[in-house]
Amino acid sequence: MTGIDEITLNFSPASMLLLNAILAVVMFSVAIDLTPQDFNRLRRAPKPVVVGLFSQFAVLPILTFALVWLAEPRPSIALGLILVAACPGGNISNFITHRAGGNAALSVSLTAFATVAAIVMTPFNIAFWGGLYAPTREILQRTEIDPAQIAITVGLMLLLPLALGITLNRHRPDITQRLRRPLQYLSMGIFFAFIILALAANWNFFLAFAGAVAGLVILHNALALGGGWVVATLTRLPPYDRRAITIETGIQNSGLGLVLIFGFFHGLGGMAVVAAFWGIWHAISGIGLAGLMARTEAAR
Repeated sequence: MTGIDEITLNFSPASMLLLNAILAVVMFSVAIDLTPQDFNRLRRAPKPVVVGLFSQFAVLPILTFALVWLAEPRPSIALGLILVAACPGGNISNFITHRAGGNAALSVSLTAFATVAAIVMTPFNIAFWGGLYAPTREILQRTEIDPAQIAITVGLMLLLPLALGITLNRHRPDITQRLRRPLQYLSMGIFFAFIILALAANWNFFLAFAGAVAGLVILHNALALGGGWVVATLTRLPPYDRRAITIETGIQNSGLGLVLIFGFFHGLGGMAVVAAFWGIWHAISGIGLAGLMARTEAAR
């Protein structure tokens, strides 16, 4: 059987266009919860945001590299884990944080700030951590990835809908009030439907290789959630903020990961299976954790 490092998954240009459109809707649904005043409030009390960004863009990549170094998975699987860890938080983190009784406003703001920071931090973390591990460094050298190209892609895919959503919420809050809840459910629904359809088109590959990534993705996600909780606890944030940072660190924008994988790595098998499995598993683990957290009220 062809190895997971050699296969490329089936993904048409039309599918890429659809995924890009889905990501735009997802980010727009996050942005319509934001106003310029949210950023002003956070500037006056920045500690939770700084801790959250540190957890996401520093602690998670370090934990991911440690996992890769210790487990020594196939190179494309290792690079998939590194790439997912380099992405900003996913939009469902806001929904899950609300369900968990955490600081949903902090979660939304963290998603927004992480999205902006991802223009620099996502290509940097892919290049830096992927370059430190010899097997993944070979893939990066073979594909000749330009971090500037990744930064441009991230910027266009995430920042434009973010700016549009904030602008609409500022000038027409009556419209965003009506759109908010339906758009959140719609964006989540179409994203999960897209992953299911993408898996169906590559079902034989997924069945053959899902077992090779399932345990690693579950462990990786547990490390992300645990890392977020530890960082928020050590920095003495209240439980209300701690829940938001825990979930924000453990819920990654795997849709952006798929865009980068198919746009720059030609749908490399291990990377794509990791991102797709992440897209399913982090929702399951996040909602399960939220159910446990919601049993007790978080002190503020």
